[in-house]
Amino acid sequence: MKHLHLPAVVAALLAGLDPVAGDPPAMPTLPLHYPPTRTVDASDTYFGTKVPDPYRWLEDSSSPEVKAWMTAQDHLARTYLDALPGRAALARRYGELLHIDTISAPSRAGDRVFYSKRAALQEKGVLYWKSALDPHDVDHVLIDPNQYVGTNNASLGSTSVTLDGTKIAYTLRPNNADEAILHVRDVATARDIPGEVITGAKYAEPSWTPDGKGFVYTWLPPAEPGKVADRPGLAVVRYHRLATDPKNDPVIHEKTGDPTKFIGAGISRDGKWITFEQQNGWDRNDVYYQPLRGEPTAALLHGWKPLVVGQPFLYSVSLWQDQAYITTNEAATRYRVFKVAMADPARANWKEIVPESPDRVLSGVSIIGGSLLLDYMANVCDQLEVHDLDGKIVRTLPLPGLGSVSELAGEPEHDTFYYGFINFTTPPEIFETKISDPAQKLWARINIPVDPAPYVVEQKFFTSKDGTRVPMFLVHRKDMPMDGSTPFLMYGYGGFGLSQTPFFSPGYYPWLEAGGGYALINLRGGGEFGEQWHQDGMLLKKQHVFDDCIAAAEYLITQHYTKPQRLALRGGSNGGLLVGAVLTQRPDLFRAMICEVPLLDMIRYVKFGSGKTWIPEYGSPDNEAQFRALLAYSPYHHVVKGTPYPSVLFCSSHDDDRVDPMHARKMAAELQAATSSPNPILLRIEPQSGHGGGDQVKKTIQYAADIWGFLFHELSVPVPDYKAQDVHSK
Repeated sequence: MKHLHLPAVVAALLAGLDPVAGDPPAMPTLPLHYPPTRTVDASDTYFGTKVPDPYRWLEDSSSPEVKAWMTAQDHLARTYLDALPGRAALARRYGELLHIDTISAPSRAGDRVFYSKRAALQEKGVLYWKSALDPHDVDHVLIDPNQYVGTNNASLGSTSVTLDGTKIAYTLRPNNADEAILHVRDVATARDIPGEVITGAKYAEPSWTPDGKGFVYTWLPPAEPGKVADRPGLAVVRYHRLATDPKNDPVIHEKTGDPTKFIGAGISRDGKWITFEQQNGWDRNDVYYQPLRGEPTAALLHGWKPLVVGQPFLYSVSLWQDQAYITTNEAATRYRVFKVAMADPARANWKEIVPESPDRVLSGVSIIGGSLLLDYMANVCDQLEVHDLDGKIVRTLPLPGLGSVSELAGEPEHDTFYYGFINFTTPPEIFETKISDPAQKLWARINIPVDPAPYVVEQKFFTSKDGTRVPMFLVHRKDMPMDGSTPFLMYGYGGFGLSQTPFFSPGYYPWLEAGGGYALINLRGGGEFGEQWHQDGMLLKKQHVFDDCIAAAEYLITQHYTKPQRLALRGGSNGGLLVGAVLTQRPDLFRAMICEVPLLDMIRYVKFGSGKTWIPEYGSPDNEAQFRALLAYSPYHHVVKGTPYPSVLFCSSHDDDRVDPMHARKMAAELQAATSSPNPILLRIEPQSGHGGGDQVKKTIQYAADIWGFLFHELSVPVPDYKAQDVHSK
């Protein structure tokens, strides 16, 4: 199939010039010529209901026909995006915003501290270490993923440093995919230890023994042919002793055989206890334990004792000095903390030391400096408190303002710790403080060339379809007219208990600088108000999430913040499902949509990628009630021919091994064939990138220019006249 080129008239329109009159049009007025896409007579039948699937052939990415179709679609998308007026100026601006020095909060191990840092001209962040004792020590490069740019483009995945800070286990993820290979490196020499290479490290999360001679980890064997979706159920927990062949690593917990479950194990810092966790979806888990005498062996396989098993709640367990600190939503939707001696941790011996708060969610508990550091969320903003090990509050740690704790780094043995703070108008800052001393000092600030002064942040509450009160944050110019003329971008996620808290992104500032507004919606399905908020947006209640988003759009319109012709919606992954569902349920509310690495075929999602791991969140098509609920909102199955759909940009990653790109392919084909409007339906495919996209700054700049160039153009927003001052975006 040959590449398709836009007609000359359309190309002129995309460049922003009317080919006849010379006036800049609001948008292209002619339909695009989409690559031809055949349909097939395919279907599935569930509980007597036939479910057509006319684009099933697009599921097979190894097919030459599908590859040619993908090439044609991506070429069309990039031809359209490259020609957008102001795109070059946006790319220059994003070069200024993203080619900056960055640094993470430092964490300590032994007499060293470890941190990630990226210089302005580097494509990827580099992991460094320096002495924790010598304030004059210089940065020592430990792992530099920039060496992989141009080859397999591997990104740095998880890292785990020995307690003495001499060795690090780390994973590399080719093309920023989820699949990973584990390595072990000597910190002093910054060289890998020969022979220490373990494949199947997608879920590894290594936990070291105190002496640093080995670690427990989750190992994922290769999938059987045609059974990739069943692979998570094959995971086992093994122990690896350094200088031994990983193929002989003893299994200390067998596979579950259930692809909906995740498993993992951890060793206490004193090496006296080992715990095993089985995650049964995103609203419940089981925890087991056993004493550890010496290094782990296969003898542990049958020695697991239940700490808490079979309950419909979540439990997070931290071990310190033979005590377990258990954070749970058991009979407490906003979470509470128990303490119990590991000598006899029977449920009857648990003592509540931090009760549930009536108006805040306990979103995190850390043991730092021999105390408990509690992270609360009140109306979606963070609060930090120091408590003693019996739960008594010692003091509140004042934050710089209303916002989010973006990172927290501290250890049980050390008094000093660090936290990051952000909000919509505060670029990332990292503070150093102590458990024993309330004084704080600014340790680092990320300098980003933006001026937040003209903008204001509001938190508004609106009423959803069933009467539920839902909040959202609005960011816009202080002098914004309340006449519906402001272009607004809405963003939502609404799933897996993940809270959408205030954040800072330089990527949104060109939009704000052009007079646009931004709305972050705290949809049900997240964890902003506790576990009940999550459960009210999952399984048979998933439609609540879409209702909340629709109600948010209606609020912005009725309150004269914006109007449908000036409104866009963006979301990725589970948020891509949100975009797809709202697109098919209320296309009249929006002018444009950005749908990134999405789930869209909710009947066949379980057959691809990591689909079966999400059954506890979405439901299974093999359960009749859940099938009915899935089919009722599955975006791919609710595209209606002849509907004037808004402009849609689907963004897919070529190496996404989490959410299979077949979702975006099938939905793009369906919409291109069905829409009656001239609005573009485009499929952009990022090469050498996984579910999180590409991790190179150059890729991020080009992606941002495409995304925002599309939104600027489709919502008729002139791109500010950014001057060509930056060379880094070239």
